[in-house]
Order: sequence, then structure tokens, then C-alpha cells
Amino acid sequence: MKIGVLADTHDRLPAIKKALAGFGHHNVETVIHAGDVVAPFAAKRLLSCPGRLYVIYGNNDGEREGLKSVLPQIQDGPLTLELGGKRILIHHFADWCTPDHIAQADIIITGHDHEVANQRRDGKLYLNPGECCGWLYGRCTAAVLDTELMSAEIIEVAP
Repeated sequence: MKIGVLADTHDRLPAIKKALAGFGHHNVETVIHAGDVVAPFAAKRLLSCPGRLYVIYGNNDGEREGLKSVLPQIQDGPLTLELGGKRILIHHFADWCTPDHIAQADIIITGHDHEVANQRRDGKLYLNPGECCGWLYGRCTAAVLDTELMSAEIIEVAP
């Protein structure tokens, strides 16, 4: 199963649009947003994603009621899903993941620090797609996760 993963979009509409288009080109079936959408107007852009959308709140998602009105499925992390035969843990910040949650997961998806992480440790895939917005490091990125291969490809989504 291919899953589009993004985080830290921080209202950057052109980057969100390009990430979703990239997910379409990679034939993703589901999209995961690991927090910091920020505003409801940006959340509306996520509604055009291919497949099912899972979203968690990040630390900059202050307008929670407005976000919830656009994305009724948004919730606090941790969120654990079973997709493509893998157990996926989603939390905005890696340090917020408890050892118990990590122990039960095959794939750990986070955001928050805006830095790309795509590595296997102890049989688990740790994935941070980096900052889709590009505000902090100037690199707009997302990821395409392949659950069958237990690997992810970081894609550039510069607007």
C-alpha cells in the first residue's frame, strides 16, 4: 500500500497543492498529515487528497474548532492505524511517543522539528517527511510510504 505523508504545512497553500498532486502521481491510496496544518483555510485544501485522510493536531494548530469543522477526523495524537498490514503510529513530535506505543508499531510517523528522517532502526521505520511549508529550512518535502517494502521516498514539493 502506498501512503502519502506530510507534516508542518503551516498554511503554505502552493506546497500543499503540489504535495497532493505528487501523491496522485505516485498512486497513493491514503494520506496522513502529522500535524501543524494551522488554519481552516489550509485544511480545506487537504480535502482534495487522493484516498482516505488521517490528520492529527500539531502544536501550532491553535484554531482547533475551525480545523475540526473542516476536518472532522482530526484528533490529538498518538493515533495508531493498521494500514497495508502494518501498524502505524502517528504523533506530531517524536519525543511525545511513549516506549509502549513505539514497541507496538512497525512504522512511526512524526513531524514537528521540520527535519527529514527516513531510517530503519530495530526493525521499525521512523519517518518524518520534513516540512511541507519550507519556512524553516527552505526545502518543501513530503513522503510516499510503501508499506509492502517498509520504505519511504522523500519527494520535493517546492511550489
